[in-house]
Amino acid sequence: MKKIFAVVILVFVAFLMFYFGQPVLNYGFVQLPILILLLLLIGVVLFTKLAVNPVNKQLIVREKPSKIFKILIAIVLAYVIIVPLVTSLPMFRSEDYRSLIGEVKNGNDLKNHIAPISLDEIRVVDERLAMLLGEKIIGSQPSLGSQAEIGDFTIQKVNNELYWVAPLLHTGFLKWFNNSEGTPGYVMVSATNERDVKLVQEVNGKAVKIKYQPEAFFGSEIERHVYFSGYATIGLTDFSFEIDDAGLPFWVVTTYDKKVGFGGSDATGTLVVNAQTGEITQYSMTDTPLWVDRIQPLHLIEEQLSDWGEYVQGYWNWSNENKLETTEGLTLVYGENHKSYWYTGLSSVGKEESTVGFVLVDTRTKETTYYRQSGATEYAAQSSAEGKVQEKGYHASLPIPYVINNIPTYVMTLKDDGGLVKMFAMVSIKDYTIVGVGNTMRETLMSYKNVYNMADNGLDAKSLTTKKNLSSVITRISNDIKNGNSFYYFMVKDSPSIFVGSSQLSNELPVTNVGDSIRIHFDVDMEQIIDVSDFDNLSIGKK
Repeated sequence: MKKIFAVVILVFVAFLMFYFGQPVLNYGFVQLPILILLLLLIGVVLFTKLAVNPVNKQLIVREKPSKIFKILIAIVLAYVIIVPLVTSLPMFRSEDYRSLIGEVKNGNDLKNHIAPISLDEIRVVDERLAMLLGEKIIGSQPSLGSQAEIGDFTIQKVNNELYWVAPLLHTGFLKWFNNSEGTPGYVMVSATNERDVKLVQEVNGKAVKIKYQPEAFFGSEIERHVYFSGYATIGLTDFSFEIDDAGLPFWVVTTYDKKVGFGGSDATGTLVVNAQTGEITQYSMTDTPLWVDRIQPLHLIEEQLSDWGEYVQGYWNWSNENKLETTEGLTLVYGENHKSYWYTGLSSVGKEESTVGFVLVDTRTKETTYYRQSGATEYAAQSSAEGKVQEKGYHASLPIPYVINNIPTYVMTLKDDGGLVKMFAMVSIKDYTIVGVGNTMRETLMSYKNVYNMADNGLDAKSLTTKKNLSSVITRISNDIKNGNSFYYFMVKDSPSIFVGSSQLSNELPVTNVGDSIRIHFDVDMEQIIDVSDFDNLSIGKK
């Protein structure tokens, strides 16, 4: 009878372990053998009979468990310890780990990956600010704020607009029990306009209910739902919340496998889970819908890039010759044709302030491109931007790389202690001493261009940017004062463009009038208001 009771307990414990632990039932994953090992140890305890010695009152073993337990424990220990050492140890398989990232191509033109961008498309809202803005809109509805909380934000393109998107999640078991059909919607925060914040509770006239989510319970918990829907034999990671272009909510899950014994995790495809109905569709890497921005999880790419830089000369490289390491982590950046990339700088081991280049990894295909260009790390760029306004005590956000007039540039916001954006900064990736700051993005761009074009440090702006000369006649001119600096906006004959330059650019600008002949030099870019880099009033010279 006692043995039957022990078996019942063991079966019940096994059920709980599998139900809550959800081990991957496949070679290369250690969760299952570890759970089996724990069950065997519990079995040893349950099937060991103890008694008290009547003479000395000490515990004695009356009946030992079957030897089969010892044999199974030895087998599982060998599987968990010895097999991984033989098949997965980097000491023996460093080249396999290094090649996981695939072919690393050399890049020549950054515009092939990060397209030139206009000012109104630059990301000015980071994840922390998105959370503050999201909590504000939830807090404006007390009944909603008491039922749900905002989950993790995922940045993504929605109808070619960049948004931070996060689901509303249950705040506890009772809230889930009373609202088991799901939480009422999700939050969208524009990454380019902090005033664009939406609480989406209906799509096409139908209420949105996020039933399957990480804060649900039992079969509605998203990871458990996927696992017990027939996906217990494959690795599942990176459960990220995304919406399609119609606004319908989904969970995008990356499937992965082990490529180097028990190590070397590598993405194989995706599962797209309808957050409302729980319907699951499995896709390969090439078939995943275009609205899904990320197939390659950040942590897998970070590991693979680290191995690629670490084992450049094999495992035994005591001198760290040619070793590379990633800088401040990976940042998601966007290029043309709906493509997105993981970006990170690379520095030589031991040199933390400067980079030897940077890499861009396609978030869908994992195609990796290495740009060999020395420059500043993200941390150095942040310090440079903060130093420009050190008297204000602002903190720089994580730098986002852009192409500004063909110049690789870090763009970041400068925030106060409350997390609110106060100013903006642009820092040259090649030289972090070239910094432009301003209260608006346009003011920042003007400041940055002026500093860049006047830099006497070996940078050849003409080799990087497309320049244009124009000789014409002033038809309209007016000035505007910002932060103590005078900016002059003017138009010229036979051109619809508006040009702008500061009094620091030329002493002739403040005395220029309508009808004066001028010659200007400017960058050819995507902006409607064009910053001039050189100004010459020809009429003043003639008088």
